[in-house]
Amino acid sequence: MKIINAKDLIVGRIATRVAKAALLGEEVAVLNCEKAVVTGSKQNVIAKFKRKREMGIPSKGPFLHRSPDKLLKRIIRGMIPYKQHKGRVALKRVKCYKGIPKEFEGKEIITIKEANVSKMPNLKYVKLEYVSMILGGK
Repeated sequence: MKIINAKDLIVGRIATRVAKAALLGEEVAVLNCEKAVVTGSKQNVIAKFKRKREMGIPSKGPFLHRSPDKLLKRIIRGMIPYKQHKGRVALKRVKCYKGIPKEFEGKEIITIKEANVSKMPNLKYVKLEYVSMILGGK
């Protein structure tokens, strides 16, 4: 099992790594989802997520969750062919958590150095926790 700490990591880069590992048959747990980062100016990022949230019909969807762990899982789902059998099976191998649960405290937690926000040329980013709060999450 691969355990990834998402603190100060770019959401898209985490998602590509996790999706690839899940499709190859590996179980992946992503911790500290609320501390992951979405790049771009605050106004653009919030506007994009709000547009996605308000699109469609409330009874038919599309549905976008408000909690940061489920938002990250939805982003990962976008990089997996989830309508095919192999994609559905791969998505079941991905688990996202807020904070660090007790079951993972003593285990080795890795971080992706290439996905760190400090590698960005500009410093425009928003934490997933803030996006979740704006969408109405707790």
